Amino acid sequence: MAIKYWEFEDAPLKDKLKSVNVKEVAKIFFDNETEAYRFATLLLEVKKARELRLKNVPKDIPIATAKRYLDFGVALGLLKHENSTYIMTDRFSKPLRNIATYIKAWQDSQNEEDLSVQFANAKMEKQQKRGGVTRDQMSGSESEAKQ
Repeated sequence: MAIKYWEFEDAPLKDKLKSVNVKEVAKIFFDNETEAYRFATLLLEVKKARELRLKNVPKDIPIATAKRYLDFGVALGLLKHENSTYIMTDRFSKPLRNIATYIKAWQDSQNEEDLSVQFANAKMEKQQKRGGVTRDQMSGSESEAKQ
């Protein structure tokens, strides 16, 4: 985790609160652009839909990856996981007060955000399978076995 406390001191925080966005939230926790993009995408989906199930995860993020990032959000206190859904929450400890203030301001904002602009250098396509059997190969071998 790469929390940069100096960016969330009282004076810089007031400037940041004027234009909140999900990129800043994700960049608090991830230095890597791709990881921050995936986390931001999932947070934005939870925010828009008020709740997110793994079956409703965007197609460009694998379900296992989404679960890992969503569970990370639960561990941070950003999300709550109940009844197979992820919901926004705001359970932060006192040392993260200013970060919590920024995240709460982002949650309450109604701004439209374009992640492709905010994370221009992130790898947005789904990674190719490295080994094992693909779904297409499985369905092909099942149909051959039935014949």
